[in-house]
Amino acid sequence: MRVALNAAAAVAVVAASLLTFSGTAAAHERRTVGPYQFVVGFLNEPAFAGSPNGLDLRITDTRSSKPVEGLDKTLTADVTAGGLAPLPLTIAARFGQAGAYDAHFVPTAKGSYIFSIKGKIESQDVNEKFESGPGRFNDVESTSALQYPTKVPTGADLASQLSSIQSDLSQVRILAAIAIALGVIAVAAPFVMRRRA
Repeated sequence: MRVALNAAAAVAVVAASLLTFSGTAAAHERRTVGPYQFVVGFLNEPAFAGSPNGLDLRITDTRSSKPVEGLDKTLTADVTAGGLAPLPLTIAARFGQAGAYDAHFVPTAKGSYIFSIKGKIESQDVNEKFESGPGRFNDVESTSALQYPTKVPTGADLASQLSSIQSDLSQVRILAAIAIALGVIAVAAPFVMRRRA
């Protein structure tokens, strides 16, 4: 009986591991570039705004099905979102996983992200863009649906609110300056009228 329970537990652990890792791989885009297969996505899927994450890059040689190593020295990557200037990323080989590379950053806004990968793999030139979205890899999501008991605004929400407050404050300063000028005129007007009289 004990052997059967141990065997069932082992099978359950293996099945759970396969489901966990297959879900992550399914949320990545696969693309053939010359004789190489690229698998690109976020390190942590789903990706959430404000949570540490990064580029997950895996490359294999389709001719031999072997992972390609040493590309942290020959490839560069950057990430863009929202039409902003790209952020250069540092590609690092993943310890203990041949052909797998990381490039860490913190996505701060929800939406679509684009990873650009350039350089060389042996004699193959690489200049590829991988954009998140349906059928590729997941966009970055807001954490608001997961927050409990209090919803915490994201950095982008706080920046928007601060910008609105600063704009309102500028208008208040202008109105205050006009009010002070009118007050000075109102106080000075009787003295000017007496001098003329």
